[in-house]
Amino acid sequence: MGWLTSLSRRQLLWLALVSVIGLAIVAVGMVREKATVHRPPVAFTAAMTMKQIAPQLGVTGKSLARELGLPLDAPKNEPLTALGVTEDQLDDVAHHLAGHRESTLKYYVFVALVLFGLVFLVRLGRPDDSPAGERGMWYPRWPYIAVLSLSVALCGFALGKSPNPMEGTVKLFKSFIGLYPSVAEKVVLFLFFAALAVIGNKLICGWACPFGALQELAFSLPILRKLKRHKIPFAASNTVRCALFIVVLLLLFGIIGGQKGLVLYHFVNPFNLFNLDFESASIGITVFVTLALSLGTYRPFCQFICPFGLLSWLLERISLFRVRIDRERCTNCGACIRACPLQASSGRLAGKLLPADCFSCARCLRVCSEDAIAYGLVGRMHRAPVGKP
Repeated sequence: MGWLTSLSRRQLLWLALVSVIGLAIVAVGMVREKATVHRPPVAFTAAMTMKQIAPQLGVTGKSLARELGLPLDAPKNEPLTALGVTEDQLDDVAHHLAGHRESTLKYYVFVALVLFGLVFLVRLGRPDDSPAGERGMWYPRWPYIAVLSLSVALCGFALGKSPNPMEGTVKLFKSFIGLYPSVAEKVVLFLFFAALAVIGNKLICGWACPFGALQELAFSLPILRKLKRHKIPFAASNTVRCALFIVVLLLLFGIIGGQKGLVLYHFVNPFNLFNLDFESASIGITVFVTLALSLGTYRPFCQFICPFGLLSWLLERISLFRVRIDRERCTNCGACIRACPLQASSGRLAGKLLPADCFSCARCLRVCSEDAIAYGLVGRMHRAPVGKP
C-alpha cells in the first residue's frame, strides 16, 4: 500500500472522484437494466414458422435458418416440421439465441472500468513529485488485478457473455448479410467498443474485456517465468489473425463455399464460458487451450484469433491516450522491451508504423530509469520535475 499512501492530495481527490463517477455510471446502468422490458419466454414448437419465431428471438429469418442448419433462403412461412426441423433442434437453437440477449448494465460497467483504467494510467499510477529512483512503487499491479477480477466476475459470469467486443465485431458483419433486423444497431454496438479503444489505447481489451482479463490473470500467475520471456513474433501472430479474419469474411459472405452465413468464430467463441454454454466441443477446447497457454504466453486468443483485437490494433494509430516515449531522454537501454509481454515497446522504439498490440498494461511505465516513458494524451509528454531525475 506504499503507493496509495504516497499519492498527493490532488491524486487522492482524483481517486475519490473517479470512484464516485464509476459507481454513479454503474448505478445508472442498474436503473436502465431494471427499466428494460424482458419478454417472458415463449414456448416454440416445430409447427410454427421461422417468420413467427425469429422476431421473438431478436433475429431475422435468415439468421434462424442458419442456426437451424437450413439454407438462408429456406421458406420462412412454412412449418419447421415441413423443413425437417425437430422439436429438440428448435429447443437447442432457441436456448442458444436467448443466450445472446444483451445486458444493458454491462455497457455501463465497461465504461466504468475503462474510465478507472484511464485515470490510473494518466493521473494516479505515479505519485506526484516521485523521482525516477522511486519507480519501483509506480503503477502497482494490485489495482490492475482488482479491475481485471471485477471484469471477469461482473462482465463475465454475473452478466453473461453478451455484449462483448468480439461479438460486437462479428454481429456487425453478420448484419450486412441480413442476419439481424437492424444494421444500424450493430454499427452502433461496434462503434461503442471502438470508441473505448480509441479513447485509451486498447483499454477495452486490456482492462475491461472479461476473457482478455482472464488470460491476463492467468499470465500474471508467478509460474513458468522462463517461458514468459519468449515472445511470439508479432509478424507470425498477426499474420494468423489477419488470415483468419479474411477467411471468416469470405465464408460469411458466401465467396468461399457458395452459401452465406457460416461464421467460423462461432466454433471458437470463448465468451460462451461465461454462460457455461459449450454448444460444441471446439468451444470447450478453445477455452481450455487458451487458458493453459496463457500461463506462459501473453493473451494467445487476442494475439491469434480475436477479430476485435485485430481491428483495435489498427485503431491504436488514432488512440487519444497511449504510451509516449521521450526520444531525447531515451538511452535505448531495453528495459521497456524486456518488461513488455509483447513486441509493442520494441516496435515503438524502432519507429515502426504498425508495432504490435499494446494493451495498456503499464508494465513498461515503471522500469525506465531515464523517465522517458509516460502514458498521456497524444502530443503531450510528461517530464519529471526539475532537480528530481
